[in-house]
Amino acid sequence: MNITIICDVLGEPNNGTSVAAYNLIDHLRSQGHNVTVVCCDADKKGSSGYYIVPTMNLGPIINAALARNEVVPAKADRTILEKAIKGADVVHLLMPFPLSWKAVKICEKYGVPMTASFHVQAENFTCHIGMMKSALATKEVYRYFYRKVYSHCAITHYPTEFIKEDFEGNIRKHVPSMVISNGVCESFFEPAPADTVSRLKEQNKDKFTIVVVGRFSSEKAQQVLIKAVAKSKYKDRIHLILAGEGPKGRKYRKMVKKYGVDCEMRFFEHEELKDVLNAADLYVHTAYVELESIACLEAIVTGLVPIICNSKRSAARFFAQDDRCLYRKWDPEDLKNKIEYFMDNPEELDKCRKKYRKQANVSRLGECMNKMEDMLIEAAHMRRKEA
Repeated sequence: MNITIICDVLGEPNNGTSVAAYNLIDHLRSQGHNVTVVCCDADKKGSSGYYIVPTMNLGPIINAALARNEVVPAKADRTILEKAIKGADVVHLLMPFPLSWKAVKICEKYGVPMTASFHVQAENFTCHIGMMKSALATKEVYRYFYRKVYSHCAITHYPTEFIKEDFEGNIRKHVPSMVISNGVCESFFEPAPADTVSRLKEQNKDKFTIVVVGRFSSEKAQQVLIKAVAKSKYKDRIHLILAGEGPKGRKYRKMVKKYGVDCEMRFFEHEELKDVLNAADLYVHTAYVELESIACLEAIVTGLVPIICNSKRSAARFFAQDDRCLYRKWDPEDLKNKIEYFMDNPEELDKCRKKYRKQANVSRLGECMNKMEDMLIEAAHMRRKEA
């Protein structure tokens, strides 16, 4: 089958959306499909199966704001898009942005069916313009996404029921859809080598290690955890790991230094991250806005107990099995108390760890990619039935 994937933003696989995109591309190609990818990544120029469009110029102020957030949006080029789309059986849109808007018009011109993934919460956009907490802004952004992209698609892919209900509740419409997790990589289900875990624990001087995984950005709110550790009576016993990278990195490094927190901050590749999670004692998920939170699921799969931000804008809160694993959003004092509870009661932490391992209902990546493939095939068949 000929499948074209439209990526308004692709870049490095250092965030959930990009990882999901690469996972889908790799899976489809491994199954023998002819996959064409449209993106603006200059480093992929000349690579087989990639069509490269220009980057968007929105003026010095907006360009600078996007650069700070490490976002490079694609500029729609009709000629390139037509070449990539014209012979496709189905086109899959990754983000509801200008490259996808133009692709929608071209698909309708040639009668090519479309599917689209829901990888962008309204707050991922409104946080850049200082309106992340505005319910009205959220509603208007979702309505715009619906008009420009999702109303035109044969099937919309939602990673969770949470985001399906959130989006359709805001637009007050139902769209044909499938709920498919982005999936946890198979390697996370296997324990890390014992010698690796021992080496990491020794390297961290046998301190109580707390990990948070996520891009250093406004909606991930890692500063709450830094403040919580700084307030703790156990501050000198805690080794904090902020796994990720992003525009807030400089600010967080200054905070860590100011508060005297023992903290390691850097991006970890998947296999290394698995080792880090296996050697840790506790996972904290600080994100205020979250579609699914594969990072939190990865931590649970490796046997870590999560303490999760109790935000109505985050799907991750549903992973908590009791109130000990939820803290009030934006409240470092409450988070500090939850951390200290588990440090004071190691037997309870161990009980919770076993409970999470036993009850975790986590979708494996391979299963999820098979469902995504089936969705694309179903959409392509819709065209054939109409013909």
